[in-house]
Amino acid sequence: MLLESGKVSQDDLRRIQLVQQERGETLERLLVELGFMSEDDLLPVLAEYYHAPLMNVRDFPQQPPSLSEMNTDFLRQARVCPLAVQDGGLTIAMADPGDFYVIEALEKATKLRLEPRLARERDILETLNTYYADGVTDGQTDGQEVGAVEYLEDDQEDEAHLRDLASEAPVIRLVNMLIARAMEQRASDIHIEPFEKELRVRYRIDGILHDVEAPPRKLQAALISRVKLMAKLNIAERRLPQDGRIKLRMLGREVDLRVSTLPTLYGESVVLRILDRSNIDVSLESLGFPEDTLSAFENLIFQPHGMILVTGPTGSGKTTTLYGALDKINSPEKKIITIEDPVEYQLNGVNQIHVKSQIGLTFSAGLRSIVRQDPDVIMIGEIRDYETAEIAIQSALTGHLVFSTLHTNDAAGAISRLLEMGVEDYLLASSLLGVMAQRLVRQLCPVCRRPVDERASGPHLELPTNGHAPEPVTSYEAGECEECAMTGYRGRKGIFELMPVDEGLRQLILKRSSADVLKEYAVGSGMRTLRDDGWRKVCAGITTVSEVMRVTQDEPPSPEEYDTGVEESA
Repeated sequence: MLLESGKVSQDDLRRIQLVQQERGETLERLLVELGFMSEDDLLPVLAEYYHAPLMNVRDFPQQPPSLSEMNTDFLRQARVCPLAVQDGGLTIAMADPGDFYVIEALEKATKLRLEPRLARERDILETLNTYYADGVTDGQTDGQEVGAVEYLEDDQEDEAHLRDLASEAPVIRLVNMLIARAMEQRASDIHIEPFEKELRVRYRIDGILHDVEAPPRKLQAALISRVKLMAKLNIAERRLPQDGRIKLRMLGREVDLRVSTLPTLYGESVVLRILDRSNIDVSLESLGFPEDTLSAFENLIFQPHGMILVTGPTGSGKTTTLYGALDKINSPEKKIITIEDPVEYQLNGVNQIHVKSQIGLTFSAGLRSIVRQDPDVIMIGEIRDYETAEIAIQSALTGHLVFSTLHTNDAAGAISRLLEMGVEDYLLASSLLGVMAQRLVRQLCPVCRRPVDERASGPHLELPTNGHAPEPVTSYEAGECEECAMTGYRGRKGIFELMPVDEGLRQLILKRSSADVLKEYAVGSGMRTLRDDGWRKVCAGITTVSEVMRVTQDEPPSPEEYDTGVEESA
């Protein structure tokens, strides 16, 4: 049945069976723990195999049936939860419906016929803690399994002791569980943060941090040491920041984890960036470009030489847009070289360089060598200083197509930033092809979004109407459902502001005009601003007014928006 599901291969099963012989654990546990299948994929197979219907925690009753024969310690150990007594039968939720010894023991103890149901182990343990509250939690159960390990203060721990803690089976399972749950919930980052009385774990999902159930504070040293061991970091060094990388297979997918540690007052804070190589989609069409913006951007990226900039804050999808552009123009006739910090995804046919400033491989140093490699296209992860900007512009002027990013709020601000760095205005005017500013807005969950009928009072909910009264439109607000983990949103799309550099804009650059003047000219020439593109996506039911306002709040509203009361209605 596992092979028929297509989730595992014959070779996978052979490897798991070898591990099973060494460790003596069940096949089901090893499939999930070793990353060959996700729990969500495995449970339906088990339910069919054991003829035990699959139950969700929402279907559990609020109160347990009255059974004096039940021992709560036994229930926790066996991962069994009583649900209902009816017609001489006892319905129970089990993590392992194939454990016939447990079923036989319960039937003898209760004198009832058992009707097993399959449920997640964590749902069973959480429900038992609710039914029979005695201060024991799932995390504490794992902690007790560690045995007689004595958790010492940070200054008492040596490297050997930390390695012992990180090698305990419950700790390994705990770290794997944190990563697997993050992937199941589509998280991009895992934050592990120590505080005085608690250890906090948060997942960043669609750009927003969400608290999740955290392990006990006493497992902090073991948990962080395990992550550092996996990332090949110095587990005894807790005074300095460290960076590392983990490659693993989880839930049947190849995953890269970028690990960063930072010493804080109560221990090391750890952030794991999840880079799912099997879930990469760098096509420009999938990023949310309006058709006219996409057409204009493609016209720029197919130019033979010049410089194209993408701007926005951290986490706005700039690198993904650049990858999409490179993927679009990539061909055997072109040599493409990138220099990035760090290389997030590997692109076929593209030479990618990872910045290593500690050995002198900075953006500017690497860029000098790249130019001598006879490239056609160069991508620079970020222009951070005058030296990098100067080499990039000289490259664009000497027959190369150059892509890069800047941290500015809008497209016009990128030009002002480069001039402030010391770039000569005549060089910038001659080399710059265009600037793209972008943000990411969360998409409404299509399952639970709710319509909000209202009459548009301004351009925030209506496209330009050529002077006519705005028509009623239907906008949407977030709901709650299981598909979106009760957040109302699922996935993200980009909103874009593309400013091509034409002759009029070149003249303004030569005059060193301010960003406001540049933007006013570009809007007058037909540029759609970030907020305008956001309003279009609100009208299309893709996102909400509050999302657009959240990601564009650093962009001052136009005079027309003041006149029509966008701020008040939003």
